[in-house]
Amino acid sequence: MTVELLNTHPNAPTLGRVILVGAGPGDPDLLTIKALRVIESSDFILYDRLVSKEIIALFPTKTPTMYVGKQKSNHSVPQDELNDLLVAKARQGLTVCRLKGGDSLIFGRGGEEILKLKSAGIEVELVPGITAASGCASYAGIPLTHRGISQGCTMVTAHGEKELNLNWEHLAKIDHTLVFYMGLSKSQLISTQLQIHGMSPTTPVALIENGCCPSQRVIRGQLHELPLLAEREIVQSPALIIVGDVVNLADQLAWFSNNEFSNAGLLPKSRHQIQKLSA
Repeated sequence: MTVELLNTHPNAPTLGRVILVGAGPGDPDLLTIKALRVIESSDFILYDRLVSKEIIALFPTKTPTMYVGKQKSNHSVPQDELNDLLVAKARQGLTVCRLKGGDSLIFGRGGEEILKLKSAGIEVELVPGITAASGCASYAGIPLTHRGISQGCTMVTAHGEKELNLNWEHLAKIDHTLVFYMGLSKSQLISTQLQIHGMSPTTPVALIENGCCPSQRVIRGQLHELPLLAEREIVQSPALIIVGDVVNLADQLAWFSNNEFSNAGLLPKSRHQIQKLSA
């Protein structure tokens, strides 16, 4: 009874909440309807570097926003400070949209943020997003699994919290499609270690730069030349690396061109249409 009285005291501050939203891999048409509703209705938006400019253009003009993106060795807001910021904004009574590229719980540090928020007594909600492995592979015409070629897919981050500690022998022999996130700067390591542990140097690879965006590029080759491809083609982050025989299907399954973004699609073009869709 005492606890109930404390929680319902008329002068007690009203806590807000934080909604972690996966923005998908770039194409705004890949936002879920729920994600769009949260973007439209939140009091404050904190967004990452991998949220595309096309999605940023959908932010309501009157909603305060803050960029909290991370690049290699350059974090605009350190993770610990970001966790504290989320708590502080929720304690102001705000509904906070924490917008992340891809999916919040796949190499997005979403779990760390949720743990911090829950320990502070803040209500949390999750809106899943299409992760880069699925979205970028689809737009490149590369199936992550294909009967008779690959019966599984393994997603790997090329960056650890302190050091990269991967079981390269397992990865080389698992006979899955391998998808490396944040692997561009580690392309030499990936190529060398997989070959050392038994993967054929001629295994097909693909680098997908700016996947699901108007500037998407797909560079294909073989495992032994992976670092050369990245250097020769001046591949820029964000880029995804796919390793496996499924890459050979890209020509047969190709469907996407950069012109897709200039064609009429599902993306609402006016604020009225956006509000109608998210209602």
